[in-house]
Amino acid sequence: MGLPLRAVNRYTVFALVGGALVVASPNRGLAANAASDDVTARVVASPPADRRNTHYVSNRAPLAPNPLVPLPLKAIAPRGWLRQQLELQADGFHGHLGEISRFLRKERNSWLDRQGQGDHGWEEVPYWLKGYAHNAYLLGRAGQIAEAQVWIDGALGSQQPDGWFGPRKAKPTVKSTAGEYDLWPNMVMLFALQSYHDYSADPRVLELMRKYFRWELAVPEEKFLPPYWQQQRAADNLWSVYWLYNRTGESWLLELASKIHRHTADWAAGIASPHNVNIAEAFDSPTLYWPQSHDPLHLAAAERNWQTVRAEYGQVPGGMFGADEQYRPGFTGPRQAIETCGIVEEMLSDEQLLQVTGDPAWADRAEDAAYNSFPAALTADFKALRYLTAPNQPLSDAASKAPGLRNSGAMYLMNPNAHRCCQHNFGHGWPYFASSLWFATSDDGLAAVFYHESEVTAKVGVRATQVKVSETTHYPFDETVRLQIAAAADVRFPLYLRVPQWCAAPAVKVNGQTVRMAGRANGANPRGFVVLERLWRNGDRVEVTLPMQLAIRRWAKNQDSISVDRGPLTFSLQIKEDYRRAGGTDQWPAFEIWPGSPWNYGLVLENKDAAGSFRVVSRGWPADNRPFTQGGTPIAIVAKGRRLPQWQLDSHGLVEELQPSPAATAEPVETITLIPMGAARLRISAFPVAVASPGGHEWKRPATPAAKL
Repeated sequence: MGLPLRAVNRYTVFALVGGALVVASPNRGLAANAASDDVTARVVASPPADRRNTHYVSNRAPLAPNPLVPLPLKAIAPRGWLRQQLELQADGFHGHLGEISRFLRKERNSWLDRQGQGDHGWEEVPYWLKGYAHNAYLLGRAGQIAEAQVWIDGALGSQQPDGWFGPRKAKPTVKSTAGEYDLWPNMVMLFALQSYHDYSADPRVLELMRKYFRWELAVPEEKFLPPYWQQQRAADNLWSVYWLYNRTGESWLLELASKIHRHTADWAAGIASPHNVNIAEAFDSPTLYWPQSHDPLHLAAAERNWQTVRAEYGQVPGGMFGADEQYRPGFTGPRQAIETCGIVEEMLSDEQLLQVTGDPAWADRAEDAAYNSFPAALTADFKALRYLTAPNQPLSDAASKAPGLRNSGAMYLMNPNAHRCCQHNFGHGWPYFASSLWFATSDDGLAAVFYHESEVTAKVGVRATQVKVSETTHYPFDETVRLQIAAAADVRFPLYLRVPQWCAAPAVKVNGQTVRMAGRANGANPRGFVVLERLWRNGDRVEVTLPMQLAIRRWAKNQDSISVDRGPLTFSLQIKEDYRRAGGTDQWPAFEIWPGSPWNYGLVLENKDAAGSFRVVSRGWPADNRPFTQGGTPIAIVAKGRRLPQWQLDSHGLVEELQPSPAATAEPVETITLIPMGAARLRISAFPVAVASPGGHEWKRPATPAAKL
């Protein structure tokens, strides 16, 4: 049986299969009372959208109910490798950015001045604080919580009698707006304040937001949200208005929400900006407004925008798209890169859309970016990051890659002291993701959305019974997830288990007994959520198996190149990485990464049995809990490849464009190793298919001189 060829888009909307099966609990046997001891297994597209959770803050009427409801920040305790990522971030340069960044100097900082006067009053402080504070709260880092409080108190103390808070007419780092007011930095700070309120319940946050939003409502229409950043990204402001409305119920906030939507860039009509971060952050704008408008065009807009960008610029592995700073017609191959900012903003947008729509496709997309693109944007120890990361990037040095990349300068240099926006903003990626592992559901249940080792404590059922669910897994490297429920009293509630799009045959056990997926028409995959509803007891166990099959994706729009997947992970060639000091300080050095082994391989596919070309190898779980490193990744793929000597780097050190597959070569077949994309800081992820000469296409020498390594 050959290896299946996947469609280029893994996230097409699919039909979901209903049906139910009752399985007797092993606690009491087949004769037990079905109403209290049996488990009902159903497959649904999402939790219900016609009711509201009664235990946690969710959308108030007339907003449409949100199927997935965020849990309080303290409810979820990440464990395992994800917690290790958070710890590395806290110990790395982001946790010490106050010592590094000139924008975070406290002297004359506009964010710490009661009148909003001083220097450095634009996006950098709230960008950093948004991730720094949330991470500190998750980890319980007292010193970092205290440092965050300095900036939180500064923002809260800056509110003026008219309701404005933060810097007044601060000079932006880049050209921002010709308007009288720039609301963009405040939009970011509001996210930080919401995390703080979630952590502390400080009433000052609600009061500041109420007064500030009154000020926004009073701004004349002609002065409200002019170009550029604030107009493109105003849905962030909208999100915060809904956050407050759901806590206070003040109807005038919906009037403000409509005003914000009217003045937001028109993402309902299509892609409103070619800037990569604007796309990743704002493509969902109309859909975030849909709970109020109830307009089906708004609901569909995020999906359409996502598909539009991927159809032209996202025909590459890794979940992102090739925009460098901005996308450009004709620059669509896997050597085109994405900002680190763009990756984390894509993750956040997907997490927001998941709440609003309940559509698990957004979870698949968040995972794709989180596992395959985000880790490689930083060094594995979180001591440095680079501005741009591409699916094919066999050299990461300080030399400018323009005009092959739109950006000039040291965009590929791993440097904790530069890359201003990403340097401050990347920090919300993993903390917000960690807070999205579990959600409450609209029917007072719980949903396991992103599978990671964790503990969640939440109120469920009609009586708000508190339960704790402990989760153990090495997902996404392993296909088994185990849950154990602790409850002081028996409680009936629905437990939702997300089935990723790539998983064809999930299996679920309750207390060791298999729950069969009955009612599947024509063998259709039960993609969506498996819902287990029963009277849960203390000590109940659930085991979820998500079989991960090897698969190939073919990128027809990019020279018929291919990538190799296993479950949510895509694999890259393992290239020996040679780190070379390139500036920075002794405490916070910058590094180039040079290839120490050949990288210009095409993959060899067997004609009759493509699966025979690949073999998964288990390496064991890393002792340091760091799976996104070359030496620590617990799985690898052994493959066959042939060198393509004509495929080189151009004179700027940028990998040359792909040429049509299959590519002819006289080089012998070699055994090569593929590792997860996230563990590969140097990477070839979109491969030519290589065949023996004289078959296939002759790979032509590059038009520009090759770089000398």
